[in-house]
Amino acid sequence: MKRNEVSWALAVLVGIIIYLPSTPEGLSPEGHKFLALLGGLIVLFLTEPIPFPLIMAGSGVCLILLGIGDLKTVWMAYAHPVVFFILCCLMIAIVGEHVGLTERLGNYLLRKAGTNVVRFSFVICMGLGVGSAFMHDIAATTVGIMVMLPLMRSAKIEPFTNTGLFLMLSLPFCCSAGGMGTLVGGARNMVAVAFLEEFTGQTITFFQWFLYAFPGALITIPLVWFTVYFVFRPDRTLTFPVTEEQLKTKPWTAAEIKCLTVVIILLATWFTSSIHGIHYSVTGMAAVIILFMMGLMPWKEFHDKVEWAVCILVFGGGIALGLAMEYSGTGNYLASIFFPYFEGKGWLVLFIGVGIFGALITNVMANVAAAALILPIAIPLSIQMGVDPTIMALCLGMMTSYAYLLIIGCPPNVVAYSFGYFKPYHLLKAGLVCMPIACFTLVIVVSIWWRIVGLI
Repeated sequence: MKRNEVSWALAVLVGIIIYLPSTPEGLSPEGHKFLALLGGLIVLFLTEPIPFPLIMAGSGVCLILLGIGDLKTVWMAYAHPVVFFILCCLMIAIVGEHVGLTERLGNYLLRKAGTNVVRFSFVICMGLGVGSAFMHDIAATTVGIMVMLPLMRSAKIEPFTNTGLFLMLSLPFCCSAGGMGTLVGGARNMVAVAFLEEFTGQTITFFQWFLYAFPGALITIPLVWFTVYFVFRPDRTLTFPVTEEQLKTKPWTAAEIKCLTVVIILLATWFTSSIHGIHYSVTGMAAVIILFMMGLMPWKEFHDKVEWAVCILVFGGGIALGLAMEYSGTGNYLASIFFPYFEGKGWLVLFIGVGIFGALITNVMANVAAAALILPIAIPLSIQMGVDPTIMALCLGMMTSYAYLLIIGCPPNVVAYSFGYFKPYHLLKAGLVCMPIACFTLVIVVSIWWRIVGLI
């Protein structure tokens, strides 16, 4: 209780310190209140005096009570399409686990990678990290965790232990890094292309994005894994207790075939969303309904396993905060302070400046929202400087992949957090090392690779 009281007192104190000075020129009164609220919330994010979902619900309450956002705007963010997209990904993974698909995948990986925990982690993180470029980083993270969880439990890997932290943080970090690889890897990529076309009439095709961004993803995925490894130092001798039965290839059951068929069709609809125009959340939730129409899992067991509060309150609260940063004018104010330092200094300095700003700001808002907020400022600025605006679109899609500091920074973090193996400060500890290393490496990769392929 004493620790919790200190957390609340510190949060209030930080908020007051930020709010007491007069409102800075260029910042609205609502923006000033938002910065004060955000300062206090960050303290609560890291100390967690009450469950994290309740903190995120409280952020919505504060946005309304402080007059930063109106009732409908704030609460509607908790039902944002991306919230339902995350929810349906988790739901499908739970059904997949129930029918045995994730166990089958886990056993296959064990046959290929062996039973050593660290080696298994490397194989699954590399495979799903690369896979994130083609199946969305949320889905890849969800599948990977559902594969690992039974194995972790059988090896008695407890929450908050170094090995548990390593396993549960390396996967979402690698999947986030991989998500930049193609247009379908994350919604932020498609938002970047949409803004580029809206402002300039230029576009980036699927192949062009793959050509420009995939090498960066391919290099930073293993780099992120090694970084998390050195932060937490897992037990390298630990192995999963596997029976010979697990290593045998079993015949496919009817339930597995039905579930896999639905998943394959669903992935096809996600790949072709630009053709049919149906949002991922709609096709995803339709797939969940179809799985239940097939009778693949009892509702009560399913209901007990779905982390409703984490999906709706945590990620919904993150979107609410991100939107508030935009409509309160706080994002534009911060950009007006930050961007002038990089004007007139060439494409690389602009890439670094805008990219670091995006990587930082996306930790307090969805990376889609961060890209949407910064691009309307960055694209005209690049044109004014004589820099190809394509570089800015790629920059925001790629750099906002490294939202490694806070739970709400990106969906893979939220998905991993929902399983209860780490606290927000564990993620921050890894992120403070991973994010700068990944950003620095990406700058080096693009400065070399883009010259080779003729973008710069």
